[in-house]
Amino acid sequence: MFSTEQLIKMALTEDLATGDITTMATVPSGSISTATVTFKENGIVAGLDIFSLVFRSLDASLKVEFQSHDGAEVASGSPVAFVSGSSLSLLMGERVALNFLQHLSGIATLTRSYVRELPADSRAKIVDTRKTTPGWRSLEKYAVQVGGGKNHRMGLFDGVLIKDNHIKATGSITHAVQQARQLAPHTLKIEVEVETLEQLHEACQAGADVVMLDNMETSLMKQAVEKTRKSFSHVLLEASGGITRKRIAEVAATGVDFISVGALTHSARAIDISMNIMQEK
Repeated sequence: MFSTEQLIKMALTEDLATGDITTMATVPSGSISTATVTFKENGIVAGLDIFSLVFRSLDASLKVEFQSHDGAEVASGSPVAFVSGSSLSLLMGERVALNFLQHLSGIATLTRSYVRELPADSRAKIVDTRKTTPGWRSLEKYAVQVGGGKNHRMGLFDGVLIKDNHIKATGSITHAVQQARQLAPHTLKIEVEVETLEQLHEACQAGADVVMLDNMETSLMKQAVEKTRKSFSHVLLEASGGITRKRIAEVAATGVDFISVGALTHSARAIDISMNIMQEK
């Protein structure tokens, strides 16, 4: 798994390569500036520490002052940080730093919009998936948390999720669960993806800890919850597949424990954020 430092190094190398031709040609080497970082639309802040780390990785003498914090809801026109120091360094790091802040804030903002659709008395939690940008997973899942969502497994290594292709390759849900129970550490829960009530019953009888109700209509999902609560009350249920923001309230009303939404990470629009130099010396 990539560390944040590795991602930043790769991003800066990708953008700068042998240097910033425009900045080096036009800006005096001794120039000192202060820049304001401003949200140009309403949103949830996420990634300020990464934003700061980009500049400090480029030039340790740069000073970043936060005017907000991760998780804060800010209005359009709100400043969230000031950056001061070498004008050359500010301009060289601007795009990479903003890319991190805009993308992560976009994920946090989208996640918050989903969380707000949950009824006040709902037991359900909004969770993410593994549909993430390669190398960015830990950051994107952090942004989901900032937005009020929860994380599903980080990768294939920290959770058992038996999906349709595992079942086809193994032969049956029961056999797949039995094999997973034998080989997986006892600390890991076993989750099984199902599409029908019959598969749900088999998964519960086989000993699944969590069952994912995949692409079910709301009415069928409600039946699945009722049957599970009656006979297998310890089993947790996750709704997944085709979950739009408009469906959150009705899906939550069925009584599921989790609602997983791949769009939180794979379809979040970057928040529009600008960095403008306010003064020069």
